[in-house]
Amino acid sequence: MTAGTPAAPPSPGRGSGTPLRLAFVGQQTYFSACALGDERADVATAFLDFRKDGDFAPVRAGLEAFVPDVVVVFRPEHVPAGALHDLPALTLGFLTEPLPRLAGGGAAHADLERRLHELRGVDPRNFDRVVSFDPLIAATAHEVVPVWRSLPLPVADRFYRPVEPMRPDPRMLFVGRSTPHREEILRSLKHHHDLLHVAHGVDGDELQRLLSEFQVGINLHNEPYPSFENRVCLHLAAGHLVLTEQLSPTHGLEPGIDYLEHMWEEVAYGLRQAPRTWDRVRLRGRRKAEQFRASRVWPRVIADLRADVAAFGSPRS
Repeated sequence: MTAGTPAAPPSPGRGSGTPLRLAFVGQQTYFSACALGDERADVATAFLDFRKDGDFAPVRAGLEAFVPDVVVVFRPEHVPAGALHDLPALTLGFLTEPLPRLAGGGAAHADLERRLHELRGVDPRNFDRVVSFDPLIAATAHEVVPVWRSLPLPVADRFYRPVEPMRPDPRMLFVGRSTPHREEILRSLKHHHDLLHVAHGVDGDELQRLLSEFQVGINLHNEPYPSFENRVCLHLAAGHLVLTEQLSPTHGLEPGIDYLEHMWEEVAYGLRQAPRTWDRVRLRGRRKAEQFRASRVWPRVIADLRADVAAFGSPRS
């Protein structure tokens, strides 16, 4: 089974024949799976590892050595104030964490309030533009830093695989830290199915190996509040059957067609009896995953970023 051939991605818009130099900054364990690598001859990339409370000086030195045209920073709230004010490159902050949603009203979950408190530490003048992974948090984030647009985190091309025939009694995989909410659901699943929970971050070759060994991907929220996790896109790209809690927003994905919602027991039992029951869902999900492919998404975003800053200026000016 195959998912079809993706359309040719657009040019990043340089036009001079010189490759665009694109740097990514963030915790590599989590965000290298969202970055662009060496898939395109017209884009040269680098990834500089940085995490909360780390020393930004080596990152700044690495950026100056790489001489990027554009820098994408995952979790911009962790970058020290003033660290990117004078960097001669366009900078794009990517908000990757859930926040309280204004539309819902009422008290927000304590975990969301904690993340909002962290966001308030962002220096807006470090970034020409900021995007959020979720349009439903944009209004909240906008009170702290202007949000230019929203899009889900892309998936690095290296994790895309064809949809292979489902093996007998296929294994389930969940990659994510433990929380009481997650353990309550996983405990039941582990009683009925062969499930591996990887509680600590994996990246690169190890993550590729795991994705190749499993055919069913589980997605659970941190806590009992709605969100959209990038592991959904990652599992779809790998050709997995995705079983998840309700997604909000869905970013164009359709429950029951591209993935399955809240069907824990039914799927655990059904996969043992008839492993190919949900092959059509896997095929549809894999096709939809093309919209998250890094080599297609990043060039479009960077081209729009350059045009938008050229037209409307920047707080870093």
